[in-house]
Amino acid sequence: MSIPQTTTAWNVYGSGPGAGTSALQLNNNQKVPQLSPEDVLAKLRAGSLNYRDLVICKGTYPRVVEDGVVPGSDGSGVSRFKKGGWVITAFYQNFFGRPAPTDANFEKALGGSADGTFREFGRLEGSTLSCAALTAWNSLNGLQTLHAGDCVLTQGTGGISIFALQFAVATGATVIATTSSDTKAKKLKELGAHHGLGCNRVIEVGGPSTIKQSLEAIVPGGHIAVIEFLTGMEKCEGHPSFLELFSRMCVVRGIEVGSRTHFEEMIRAIKVNNIHPVLDYTVFPLQQLQAIFQYQYEQKHFGKFVASIPSIQ
Repeated sequence: MSIPQTTTAWNVYGSGPGAGTSALQLNNNQKVPQLSPEDVLAKLRAGSLNYRDLVICKGTYPRVVEDGVVPGSDGSGVSRFKKGGWVITAFYQNFFGRPAPTDANFEKALGGSADGTFREFGRLEGSTLSCAALTAWNSLNGLQTLHAGDCVLTQGTGGISIFALQFAVATGATVIATTSSDTKAKKLKELGAHHGLGCNRVIEVGGPSTIKQSLEAIVPGGHIAVIEFLTGMEKCEGHPSFLELFSRMCVVRGIEVGSRTHFEEMIRAIKVNNIHPVLDYTVFPLQQLQAIFQYQYEQKHFGKFVASIPSIQ
């Protein structure tokens, strides 16, 4: 099979306040980079969307974004070890085992500085693991392993929170899950969420508007994983004071996905516990990527949803 010269991809141009999905442009003649002896060309079958992809288009992502970058933090394709083998993309292309990524790692992050997965080149479940699942795993096990009997608080029904719920339940932890939707609350209970008081772990995805409540919910010695900023990054009233931070006697840790070592540990746990990603089965073809972004903007999803690559299905 000869290597194609072009492929189909979405690019982000002119992202910024008010841009949103208008920053996405479909390119049916994206040039395939020339491969070195150390490179492998992958054909992608599916890519799932993360909140990070949305804020990149809106121009509010706090790290460097290359103009014209291919969005997509997660993916599932064919590459790496042998021709015809199945793999899952790693979010950071050069982050292997340290506790946290460095600036050099951020320069190789998919969908921001490096081209991501929404291009032509099942595996729907596999396409959800590289970013959201790995972030949830690192939040629960990256610094200190989660134990049976611990209590975990998750916020909302996005991909990270759902994966954290599943990993915690598989460990034997008690999960308290928050949502403003009665319908989604029922689904959370079906996945194993409980009620309780005082949490060992908090999966903080709200940002400035919810961090104070997370501190109030944590037990002394607990861990708060600060991951996303769904409520925005602007300063708001009611920020926790220094005394509140000090008196809670907890670890507040920023999480930006995880390393390949974390990834491999997570995959083993998924296999042993027979965990299946929760997919919102509103699956869009790649050509309708703007509709996918709008669907997540409106928070209609529960768990993860994906763009399929119909040309090779």
